Amino acid sequence: MRTSVFSLSSLLLPLALCASLLAAAPAHAQAARYELDPDHITIAFLVDHIGYAKVLGLFRSARGSYRFDEATATLSDVRIEVETASVFSNQRKRDEHLKGPDFLNSGEFPRMVFTAGSARRTSERNFEINGQLELLGKSLPLTLQATWNKSAESPMGGPLRKPYTMGVSARGSFKRSAYGMNYAVSNGWVGDDVPLIIEFEAVRQ
Repeated sequence: MRTSVFSLSSLLLPLALCASLLAAAPAHAQAARYELDPDHITIAFLVDHIGYAKVLGLFRSARGSYRFDEATATLSDVRIEVETASVFSNQRKRDEHLKGPDFLNSGEFPRMVFTAGSARRTSERNFEINGQLELLGKSLPLTLQATWNKSAESPMGGPLRKPYTMGVSARGSFKRSAYGMNYAVSNGWVGDDVPLIIEFEAVRQ
């Protein structure tokens, strides 16, 4: 039995129309990968000292990455690694103490790592990032409150390349005793609560 031209064209026309619509449909935007700019990152902390004042310290070496879809403001795959031996508080003896077993124990645990699979958008440019902080061999929950400051081509890239850069401010805190860092907690000489101050620029890859 021969298939008529009419019936054959009736079959092919919807298929051709579907193919045309699929070809014309815009591709869904995908989250871009961002890498933290090592020249524009600050990871700092404040710790109370016998109630007199707080000591401000920072880590001189850190790296990290994440994925971000600017169209939907979706953040994912966050990972920030900090070299614990890079701690600096502007006092040599104190810094050596911080690297030792009483505090960061950098010889045995060279890295402190924050990871998060996703984030919750709380307003147009603010996010709540519920992740895990790995420190001294323990991994415990840590929440960061982050603000998306700006995304644009950086004027610092030179005439041939202007990298697309995202700026972020984040804050959080943890108790060092939760990680077994108990030195001078019971007598109140060194505060248990450790507020974190995180500021960085990240370049879209």
